[in-house]
Amino acid sequence: MPERLTITRLGVRGDGIAETAGWTVYVPFALPGEVVTAEVAGERGRLLRVEEAGPGRREPECPLFTRCGGCAMQHLAETHYRAWKRDGVLVALQRAGLDAPVADLVDAHGEGRRRVTFHARRVDGETHIGFMAARSHALVPIEACPVLSPGLARAPAAALALARLLEGSGKPLDFQVTATTAGLDLDIRGLGAVKDILRQALVTAAERLDLARLSLHGEVLVERRPPAIAMGRAVVVPPAGGFLQATAAGEDALAERVTAACSKAKRIVDLFAGCGPFALRLAERAEVHAVEGSPEALVALDRAFRATPGLKRITTETRDLFRRPLLPPELDRFDAVVFDPPRAGAEAQARQIAASKVPLVVGVSCDVGTFTRDARLLVDAGMRLVEVVPVDQFRYSPHVEIVGIFRRPDSHARARGGRR
Repeated sequence: MPERLTITRLGVRGDGIAETAGWTVYVPFALPGEVVTAEVAGERGRLLRVEEAGPGRREPECPLFTRCGGCAMQHLAETHYRAWKRDGVLVALQRAGLDAPVADLVDAHGEGRRRVTFHARRVDGETHIGFMAARSHALVPIEACPVLSPGLARAPAAALALARLLEGSGKPLDFQVTATTAGLDLDIRGLGAVKDILRQALVTAAERLDLARLSLHGEVLVERRPPAIAMGRAVVVPPAGGFLQATAAGEDALAERVTAACSKAKRIVDLFAGCGPFALRLAERAEVHAVEGSPEALVALDRAFRATPGLKRITTETRDLFRRPLLPPELDRFDAVVFDPPRAGAEAQARQIAASKVPLVVGVSCDVGTFTRDARLLVDAGMRLVEVVPVDQFRYSPHVEIVGIFRRPDSHARARGGRR
């Protein structure tokens, strides 16, 4: 039964929130100050009509908005959008009992997302590629996306051509595509082992589609040109299917704040280092020890380091930091710790950092919840969270990156006196 609701605020996922008859209803695509009609089931509401638009509403830029699950907030005006994203960080810090200045939201969308994953599914008897609808396994076919960088303009057509080549497998496939200086780097997932004749067909397709590299579950099928990514002064060829920040501007914004915080450090340990977005920039002024669980990522980092003149020494260590975090005696050799874990956070490693004597810690996170959990461990051990910077590289989504800077109370005196 449709109900008339008044939206009072936005939730952290972007849903409009209404309080009615003693319970809370979450209505996607509704905004504060609006009166809407929604079909309500429990605490979820499906927006039917906006009866009275709120002051923050604008026209979305994509015709697939509300159908495609990739964007949640294209209907929210810029000023309101920035405030909502920053407020989400503020609320999370407050709930964790963390008191720190929070900078203005940094717009790090740049020219758009340089990496995207398309899903390939059969819809009405025909193979399509696209994104999943919100809270659904239904595919929304797409031919273009306004949040992608120009370097990915050919990506939907390339993914679709490969999906149609592979439709005989009968499997749901994913195509991770990255825009690089050499063109598209594409990794196929979900296909499993293939026979030689199909491998050759894929290699031929990579030639026809002018892909820089084509891989299958991270195994390179053909590399026609090295799919390079600039990281500071260095140029990295990431492992096939490996992790990268979503936008080039986002990586630059995060790295700028990490390197500025570590500007006086002589020896730095970079934990969850990946293929070097921070380590390679930090090494322009300091020695760096890069620790990462993926040996392929560290090989890419090391090659880039050795090919870049003028960098200070970078050493690498392959290590599962979830199961075997660096211990305080290992950490105490460094002037600063940088850590950028996956979404699950770095609880085990944060406990060891908290027990160490390292004077400066810079934490980077893509999840506010795990960031505040790990930050609480450091603060409870006597460190001070001196600044939090929210960085927005996932435009129109609820996701926000965070850079948190932690110092021990005696860190300035220690820096002036040098390391003992």
